[in-house]
Amino acid sequence: MARRMMSLLPQRSSRVFSVELNGAPFYFSTQEAHRGEEVPNVFRETQPDTRCYSLLVCSSDTIRRAKFYGDLKEKLLRDLPPECHLSPMCSFLPNVRDSLLKGYFLKDNSESSSPTERLLKDLTQRDPVLVCSYLRGEHGHLWTQHLWSPADSQTMEKSKDFYVVPSEAPEYHPSTLNIINSDVFYSFEEAYDVLKKCGDIIPEATSVLELLPSRAEARSKPDFPVIVIEGLDATGKTTLTESLRETLGASLLRSPPQCLSPMRARFDREPPLIRRAFYALGNYITAEQIGQEGRKTAVIVDRFWHSTAAYAIATAVSGPVCNLPAEGSEVYRWPSDLLQPSLVVQLTVDPEERKRRLRGRGLGTTEEEQELDHNQLFRLKVEKAYQRIIGPACVTVDASPSADQVLQQVLLLIRGKCHL
Repeated sequence: MARRMMSLLPQRSSRVFSVELNGAPFYFSTQEAHRGEEVPNVFRETQPDTRCYSLLVCSSDTIRRAKFYGDLKEKLLRDLPPECHLSPMCSFLPNVRDSLLKGYFLKDNSESSSPTERLLKDLTQRDPVLVCSYLRGEHGHLWTQHLWSPADSQTMEKSKDFYVVPSEAPEYHPSTLNIINSDVFYSFEEAYDVLKKCGDIIPEATSVLELLPSRAEARSKPDFPVIVIEGLDATGKTTLTESLRETLGASLLRSPPQCLSPMRARFDREPPLIRRAFYALGNYITAEQIGQEGRKTAVIVDRFWHSTAAYAIATAVSGPVCNLPAEGSEVYRWPSDLLQPSLVVQLTVDPEERKRRLRGRGLGTTEEEQELDHNQLFRLKVEKAYQRIIGPACVTVDASPSADQVLQQVLLLIRGKCHL
């Protein structure tokens, strides 16, 4: 771990830091000399007796890093004094992929620094975490960043303090630098590798791997058309897919596949890297089933890769819709080794109508679906991500009219596109 921290030191003055306050990112950077810059916004509102710290998870082991970051917030909330306030933060090299380090920014308003600093020092001894303290200069006009070194490391030189200065927002939201094969998976092998590494710590991972098809089976092209129906919960997917199955005499499949249902609750508790790999592999199992059923008849699929990707992208990228990767970005491309459907239909309804339908159903929803209900911004980001995915792109259909009207509209699309 000491070597890993040393490897970050030459990059330190090139890195940008982002702290999330009330859903908005505030950026700052560090430099060796101060040139009269203003105090960064994240420090400007701090009280004279407030102490500030940052914690960044920096293990080179991606699984360990994901697991530790997932547990870190709970540990800090449990063990820190109640006067401490946590905010999500990250550090990254602008426009450099896979340079993102995630962590937390801590403002400590407790009477004594001892309990907080004891906990942070303990973290640097045992865990893959990089801790910095921020020191206020005279009159609060200057702030410096001090990198903590593990006390038991005799090989590390004492780190130099850097001045903290404001930084402009980067060209790309920092999370977009880390989406590929982390929040969204674009190949069987990348997702498989994550779950394979989890076998020792998550027994269910081995069970998932035993269900997986070969890569060739996940890409085998069916003889009959494949129609995917996408959309948020309560947009009418179940009603429409059942009607299409009956009308067309088609097979109906759902993603994630039924065989993964016993493991879903376990993986939903895992950090995004592991959870997303699980759902990505579910798409490959569904693709194998599509290939088999598609030899005999047309196949209707209730959700597929579009859902997996859209929710992951919207969750990973904080802030407004404009923070999403731009249209045409590689994050919206279809995995080259995954079967492509003939047609993807995205059902949409007015948000209030969707809420009314959800209340009428009275069913439990996933954490992400609950987020849709009270966070309009998240819903807009999910819908925008849906619209930007290509290979194939979604055809949007208003599902507000009667179920029969929606069915007839979708049948027209299918007959025009798939010649059924």
